[in-house]
Amino acid sequence: MKVFGIHDGRPIHEVALAADDGRIAAAIIEYGAAVRDLQVQAKDGRMQRVVLGLASLDDYVAHSPHMGAIAGRFANRIRGGSFVLDGRRFQLPRNQDGKHCLHGGGRTGFGKSPWTVLHSDRRSVTLAHHSPDGCNGFPGALTATCRYALVPPATLRIEIWATTDAPTIVNLCHHSYFNLDGSADILDHTLQVHADNMTPVDGDLIPTGAVRAVAGTPYDFRAPRPVRRLGEDGKRFAYDSSYMLRREQSQESAATGLMIAHAATVGSAKSGLVMEVWTTEPACQIYDGAKVNVPVPGLGGVVYGPNAGICLEPQHVPDSPNLPDFPSTVLRPGDVYRQASEYRFT
Repeated sequence: MKVFGIHDGRPIHEVALAADDGRIAAAIIEYGAAVRDLQVQAKDGRMQRVVLGLASLDDYVAHSPHMGAIAGRFANRIRGGSFVLDGRRFQLPRNQDGKHCLHGGGRTGFGKSPWTVLHSDRRSVTLAHHSPDGCNGFPGALTATCRYALVPPATLRIEIWATTDAPTIVNLCHHSYFNLDGSADILDHTLQVHADNMTPVDGDLIPTGAVRAVAGTPYDFRAPRPVRRLGEDGKRFAYDSSYMLRREQSQESAATGLMIAHAATVGSAKSGLVMEVWTTEPACQIYDGAKVNVPVPGLGGVVYGPNAGICLEPQHVPDSPNLPDFPSTVLRPGDVYRQASEYRFT
């Protein structure tokens, strides 16, 4: 473990992880509990970087679009930054265009805050973050814990759990931008999503509360196809959408005892790498990185522009505290919020 930088007077550490067989390696920083680097052995034997990352802590604080971080206390969007819990209305920061709450409320959200390493070894690291009652308007003091582990064969496993001392809402997600071959964009990557339905959104990307079949729409990734898609107007279609997972391919995670389901698969013909995403969560947000525009060089001196990476974010449906027909995100004292996701490379 080494010091990566100083934030608000405290050191931010970085932990390097490596699998025994050398097929996968990672670097995790305390700022946002972010995966700063992830490299996987490609078919030609070389190590291929598969996530976007930045060179310095100052770059993360100033420019990172939640790159590799754990987003929360509520990942994604809440309409108007407002919700009602047990008859009481709570107001959160409106950090999306001054209208809605995004990823927990900006600079003090989980993905923009320091976490603390509790334990680390060669193959895993466990970090924790405490959010006091009233932070960003959320009720209840919440303690979240995240464990990253490299497990054979070439898998990054992410386990997250949280407890509260008062009723609250919680929806955490991992927010890496993946690029499996180092190309300038991921538009030629193939994508398959195990979902028959998605949640249509309004002009602010907030779900309307409806559920729509993907069949016959540009959102149909039931069979593998390139991310790139042109609309009838000849313009490229952009994706920032929540898919309701079928969960028909499920298995018990030996490490957690939780049932994880195959959510999505991404592949690159250039590198030969394929990544499967397995998760406990009911939905997966697919974001093609169309708005990425990082003004400083990333790892290896690479400049990250539009579509430089694709996010596959297992989570609950955005704005679900205001949409009672979707699975609940309420956490009460005595209960434990738990989720697990695996990013499996072949």
